[in-house]
Parts: sequence; structure tokens; C-alpha cells
Amino acid sequence: MDHKQASACTYRRNAARRFVLRSLLFGFTCAFLHFLYVLHEGSSCAQGSSGCFSRHTYHGFSHLSVFRPLMKGPVYKIQAFHEAANLHLRSGLTSSLKKLWTSREWRMKVASFSLLFTELMEAGILRAGDKGLCVAAGTGHEVLALQEIGVNSLGIDIVSSPPLVVQGDMHKIPFSENAFDFEFSNSLDLALFSETVGLEIERTLKPGGYAIIHLSEERLSKIFGVSITNTVDYFSKLFKNSDVVHIKKVNGFNLDHEIVLKKRLYPKFLGNLLVTEKCLVSAERKMVLNGAEPLIFEEPSKPWIALKENAKKIKYLSSVTDISDNHHFFYVDVGARSYRSSIGSWFIKKYPKQNQHFTIYAIEADSSFASDYAQRKNVQFLPYAAWIRNESLIFGASPENRAAEGDIGMGRIQSSSSMWRINTEGKVFKKVQGFDFADWLISTVTTDDYVVMKMDVEGAEFDLIPKMMETGAICLVDELFLECHYNRWQRSSPLRTTKYGRTYEQCLSLFETLRRNGVLVHQWW
Repeated sequence: MDHKQASACTYRRNAARRFVLRSLLFGFTCAFLHFLYVLHEGSSCAQGSSGCFSRHTYHGFSHLSVFRPLMKGPVYKIQAFHEAANLHLRSGLTSSLKKLWTSREWRMKVASFSLLFTELMEAGILRAGDKGLCVAAGTGHEVLALQEIGVNSLGIDIVSSPPLVVQGDMHKIPFSENAFDFEFSNSLDLALFSETVGLEIERTLKPGGYAIIHLSEERLSKIFGVSITNTVDYFSKLFKNSDVVHIKKVNGFNLDHEIVLKKRLYPKFLGNLLVTEKCLVSAERKMVLNGAEPLIFEEPSKPWIALKENAKKIKYLSSVTDISDNHHFFYVDVGARSYRSSIGSWFIKKYPKQNQHFTIYAIEADSSFASDYAQRKNVQFLPYAAWIRNESLIFGASPENRAAEGDIGMGRIQSSSSMWRINTEGKVFKKVQGFDFADWLISTVTTDDYVVMKMDVEGAEFDLIPKMMETGAICLVDELFLECHYNRWQRSSPLRTTKYGRTYEQCLSLFETLRRNGVLVHQWW
């Protein structure tokens, strides 16, 4: 190598070193300036500006958040949550925090949240001692409000705000699954991937827990492209394993709608989702299931006709198997209405009983039908509402209320918290006693008995069936005739009904899940 070539190589090496050094210096300068910007924003928040962390930090880090679902973040254990959530907030705080938390603007915001949360507590959605998480909590006004009304709570946000808020991304919530009784967020519109946030909230929420979302109608339309009229459908898809409990107007920091979702007790109704089989299925039962009439996979435009026609294809279990080896025989009509509705007009006349004596139970919460059963010596009438626990329920079935029932519909029961989704101004609804139906069935019949059941409970099947599967009570039912309620096309209107909040696909998934688990279920009407 001659002198000129050596000089050229040396020049290129020096140029490369200079480029690397300048790049590192430029990157360090950008990072330092960004740090100063965040520090400035944090100091602004400390002075009491209106929720600047919850409203700005996600935008400030938007160029990084694209990668955040793939990044490893902090993971907190539940004991760390307890340590933070059970702080004695009025002791051991710095003077600056005490000054901030007692300032007029801070207390006004905390009071606003306290009012909203107290209403949820009165509705039974929040309870003292619950464990809650505030997602994208900013500086923690809502966290403090919850703790002050006796609810254990902690917040997460991109930038921590000790002791109320720890660092964490809503796209990757840093807690284990089934950790919280409820989760609250008024910043869902700031998420780059709302579907990911929905999955994360459901992952960390306990079965039966509540997700509380605050949004404005303007933001619903602008960010999600959703009007308030189809919010239920949208959030049912966003939170795939939860049900919308209520949507109501609120007044909180320009957020005018509150959406509350409840995570299902038993995950199913999700198309191809597999459910662990709980019932022992004999070879004979498998043959019966394989020979059962096919389900109607396409939603019928006139379901009252299609389901009645499909019923003609049904092969009753007692018409294809010998039931005489069973010890006792039961027919349980859940949502029986009058004696002639199904007991007298169908079961007594048409169901093949092989000369066996059936004990008949009629479960009907509408007391107006009680007199109809008073003279029926062959029927045991239970004037209660089949439900998932023993509690008082709201029921819209008395004659004086039927004209005012609106979305509830004939004979539909609701827990007190579910009533929030209904405008009840000027309406009076009857209270009835609900009982734990799965527990009653387990204590009434055995695996050696033959049990036929008809269920028509105006949408409550999406509560009862999961509980029966969870407890194993469904395994005691030999044959089930189920009417599944969804927002179907109506006879007297070109529109769908809106009172059930379910789709035909969800009903179909319910039937498929039952059959996969060995239950001979028929689509009834």
C-alpha cells in the first residue's frame, strides 16, 4: 500500500469516528431537551393545571408509544399495590404534597370524582374495600377520591406521581390477571391501540368486576367514529368478554357519558372459544348429541316462524333413549308464565314421558300468575326470579307497570346496578326476590334423576347459564329447551328491538358452547 492509499484510509476512519461522535452528541442533546420538557410539564402539573399528565403526556410520547405494547415495562406485585393503596395519606407526606392536596383547585377536582364514585357505590358497582386501578390517572385526583370513600385504589400513567400513581402504560398494564375488582379510565381516547387497552383491562379485571369509562359524545364520534346510539355494540366488541351494564350522562371535566362494563363470570359466547368440559358424557349421550337437529346458523329474518318450524325437527331425548333406569323425573319450567303457556299446552300433552311420573316446578317471578297455579295440584309453583345469587331484583311485569316498562320488556329482571342503563323517570318498578338457581338445582336433583328444563327468562340466560356451567349444575340437566333473547327483527316494526343488547351470533355461540359441553339443548321460541 503506497503513501496516498494509506492517507485515504486514515481520512475515512477519522471521518467515520467524527460522524459517530456527532450522532451520539445529537442524540444526547435531544434526550436531554426532551427530559427538560417533561420536567417542565411535571412542574406545571404540580402547580395544579387541569390533569396535564392524563391529557398531555401520551401525546408527548406518541412517537415512542407505537412500540410500547412490545416493550418490557415495570411489573408490580399485588403486595406493592397494597403498600401504596393503604397509605395513610395524611401522614408522612412532604409539605409540597400536603399543600397541593389541600389547594382549592385540587379539592374541587377530587370532590367531583367523589360525587361520581359515590353514585356508583350506591348502585352497588363499587364497594368499600374493593381493589381498584385508575388507568392513565395523571396526577391522581380520582385515586385520592376513591381512597377517601374507602375504596383501595392505585393509578398508573406513563409518568409516575408518587404516592398515588406508579409508572405504567395502559397498553401493557403492569399487574397480573384477575387483580382488580374495578378499573376506571377517562383517557381511553388517548390510547393508540384501544383494542389492546380493552384486552389489558379485561385481563387484569376479576370475573364479575367492573370497568368504568368516561368519554364525551364528541370524542366518541371524533376518535372512535361511534354515535351514542350504537355505543353498546361498539364497547361490546372492544371489551370482548364483558357486558355493558349502563350508559348514562354525567358531568365530569367535559366528559358527558359514563359507560360501565361488567366482566363475565365465565368466559364464553365468543365464537370458537373453547370451554373446558365439566360434564361426563357417555357414548350414548354423544350419539344423541350427534343426531340432534342442526342449529340455525344464519339469523332468520322471521325468528318466530323459523324457530317454530325448527321445533318440528326436534327428537326428544325420551323418544330415542330409555329413561326408566333413572330414580326420579323432573320438569323445571324457568320463566313459566301461565300454566297453559308451556306446561299444560306442551309438556303435559306432547313430551314423551314413558309412563313416568314427573315432578313439575314452575318458576315465575310475576305474581299475577300465582292464582293460575293455586288449583294445580300437580305443579309446585315458586314465585321467585331465577338468578345467580339470593338478592332483591327489579322486575317489570306487574299489569300497572307494563305500559311504563320501556326497554325492560315483559317479565325481565334486572339487578339494581343494571337499572342505570334505563331511564326510569316517572316509572315505578316492582321488586322481587331472586334466588340462586344453580344452588337450588344442585340441592333439588341428583345425577341419577332425569331432568327436563325449559328456560325463557328474557335475557337472564346470559347470567344463569354461565353460573350453571361454573358450578356444574348444568350437568344435572338431561334436556334443555332454551329461548335465547337478542335484538331480533320485530313482527310489527321494520326495526330490531333494542332491549336485550345481544346479537344472534352470541345466542348461537351459547347453544354451541352448551352442546360442546355435552348438554342436549334445543333452540326454543
